[in-house]
Amino acid sequence: MEVTWTTLLIVCPLVFLSGLVDAVAGGGGLISLPAYLLAGLPPHAATATNKCGSVFGTGLSTLRFLKNGRVRLGPAAVSAATALLGSVLGARLCLLVPDTFLHYFLVAALPVLAVFLLFKRDFGLENKADALSGPLLMLLSGLIGLVLGLYDGFFGPGAGTFVILAFTALCRFDLVTASGNAKVVNFCSNLAAFVTFALAGEIVWALGVPAAVCGLLGHYTGSGLALKKGAKAIRPMFFVVLGLLLCKTALELAG
Repeated sequence: MEVTWTTLLIVCPLVFLSGLVDAVAGGGGLISLPAYLLAGLPPHAATATNKCGSVFGTGLSTLRFLKNGRVRLGPAAVSAATALLGSVLGARLCLLVPDTFLHYFLVAALPVLAVFLLFKRDFGLENKADALSGPLLMLLSGLIGLVLGLYDGFFGPGAGTFVILAFTALCRFDLVTASGNAKVVNFCSNLAAFVTFALAGEIVWALGVPAAVCGLLGHYTGSGLALKKGAKAIRPMFFVVLGLLLCKTALELAG
């Protein structure tokens, strides 16, 4: 595919925005993947090239959260391992089961989740993970990775956001630490997909490299915002991501 200045002008600003959103609250793929499709890339090439930007962006965000001590490595590593297993199982399940029922579930569940976050204003403000025993924390982290990996492999959109919410609700992390842990999970998942697509020759490098630079800038900006502002930055971004996911799911059902 020939990459023109018009292509870059379409993709790069949206990839920057997706990186910013993804670094704060996850769900950046809801912005970046449609950008590649809008630029004319076939679905497989769009998905592959999107991973080029995602892997470097999530890698940078992970390093920044690690540097600031906002990652619990044990739970994050367990979740990353089980997420890889879950994504493989989810991809296989996708080949056997139609995803229509999941569309209906999301259309019903997303507004409920948004209302919960709207009224539960203290959600994720304090880190209470130390109240859980070590084995229980690891068990919950493993279950989060497995279930969200299944979702990511089966359906995908918004998985990073759901990982943050699950870490906060089940493991009792504050939103910033939950976001940091989620970055580790996302990075491992993105790296595996990136290597697979690169070896298959699906990545459009002429577009992927400049887009990755913009994604890095977006992730740098977003991770800095999340680390500095904490829940004040993360909570509003959740509503943006949940709204985008609801619109996407409803449109797919309507179509």
